Amino acid sequence: MNTFSCPGRSFGLVTILFFLNSCNNNATTTSTSGENPRYSAEVEQRITRVISNLQVETPVDGQFRSDSLYNRMRYFHTPGISVAVINDGKLEWARGFGVKETNANDSIDVNTLFEAGSVSKPVFALGVMKLKQDGVLDLDKDVNEYLKSWKIPANSDWQPVITLRQLLSHTAGTTVHGFPGYMKSEEIPSLRQVLDGSGPANTNAVRVNLLPGTQFRYSGGGITIAQLTVMDGTGKPFPSLMRENLFDPLKLKYSTYEQPLPDSKEQMASTASPWKGQPIKGRYHVYPEMAAAGLWTNPSELAQLVLEVQKALEGNSTFFKKETMEEMMRPQKVMKEIGIGFFLESKGDSARFGHNGWDEGFVALLTAYKKGGKGAIIMVNSNEGYSIMDELIKSIAKEYNWPDYLPSSVKKATSTDKTDYAGNYSNEDSIEMKIIMVDNQPQLVYQRQHPLPLQKSTDNYYYNPSTNFKIFFKGGELRFEQQGSSKVFKKK
Repeated sequence: MNTFSCPGRSFGLVTILFFLNSCNNNATTTSTSGENPRYSAEVEQRITRVISNLQVETPVDGQFRSDSLYNRMRYFHTPGISVAVINDGKLEWARGFGVKETNANDSIDVNTLFEAGSVSKPVFALGVMKLKQDGVLDLDKDVNEYLKSWKIPANSDWQPVITLRQLLSHTAGTTVHGFPGYMKSEEIPSLRQVLDGSGPANTNAVRVNLLPGTQFRYSGGGITIAQLTVMDGTGKPFPSLMRENLFDPLKLKYSTYEQPLPDSKEQMASTASPWKGQPIKGRYHVYPEMAAAGLWTNPSELAQLVLEVQKALEGNSTFFKKETMEEMMRPQKVMKEIGIGFFLESKGDSARFGHNGWDEGFVALLTAYKKGGKGAIIMVNSNEGYSIMDELIKSIAKEYNWPDYLPSSVKKATSTDKTDYAGNYSNEDSIEMKIIMVDNQPQLVYQRQHPLPLQKSTDNYYYNPSTNFKIFFKGGELRFEQQGSSKVFKKK
């Protein structure tokens, strides 16, 4: 049986709720460097509500049950989680929960490093936008003009022309979705070998096989081309470039793209535990595809980047120009849900930017609002714990009243519909449904099921709160919608 532990304590999963909380409190009160700091009574109460009220999906769409973070960590065999919450334009709180490795005594704190997976991509894009802002790189120039150590290969007699803008928005038509990484004991390929799928590389060659600029297709391979473009265009090693260009100016002292981690940061790192809480050999995989998957960081430092983006969008950053971030957040013509590096959601005051991440044994989630100074970052040292992120972010959204984030609940119409829909309905496949009226309210009778009372929503469809279907009545027809399927039944 998996166990979680904190310094001086080892205990079974039955007592996880009490002792994980004790671990974090202990780490906070005994720390000399501010890990897992304590906050005001009001903020501590909010933290308690957030971690006690994870929104767990039920079989009925849009309905959730509450559970605690600790129970969900136990359920998904997840050793550790780190969280940072942005509110009113500042980092309101950050905290680590659990341990760096199953059965270890080393608690997660706010400085603990996690591999960010694909959250590496928008952070890289921020670095590229700074280079563009400084006049070092042109987003719309043929990348072959920057590339020296490798070139975009021709396809027979066609030489593709692609740009950094297309690569960073996944519209360059490049192949290879993602990367599995390498064990520390394996030979690690060079970036050129990765792009050519040669030598010890464990993925196919990265090539352009779609007409650039015509279609969105997620491509870690394209981001890797962008990494080499930036390296060749500046003449600097990638980790050094990102530190000098982004991390140092914004005082992110722990974040790094170094792969593998240097010895000085090894003890700060969480251990990858993909499934059932079992650590992988060597503690984590190595990703030479640094821009696509190789960032080591923590939620607190990612929050600092988010805050800088939000400040820039308001015109209040001394690092990024407002027009630089507006360009980054501008929907691409090919797909409106992607900007440069970040995925985009909603509009107006609800507009958000973000990205998810997945490496072997690590998952991450970053989401933030363009306006209003709200957002959150979650990092987890388990692939099995992927679902916890969605449950936890919904709890944060609920506690902080995030606009247009949680699924809208069905609003029941206040007036009674007197229309008599009773009768037998049949579709082209001779499937029959029957509507009966009980106290002027319709009920659905289908085959051997008990009658299902129907309620009318304010959007003029009928539903049963215990199931996942909608019924629309129009003329002599009944349209039955369920889980993306729609069938029309005509009244006999």
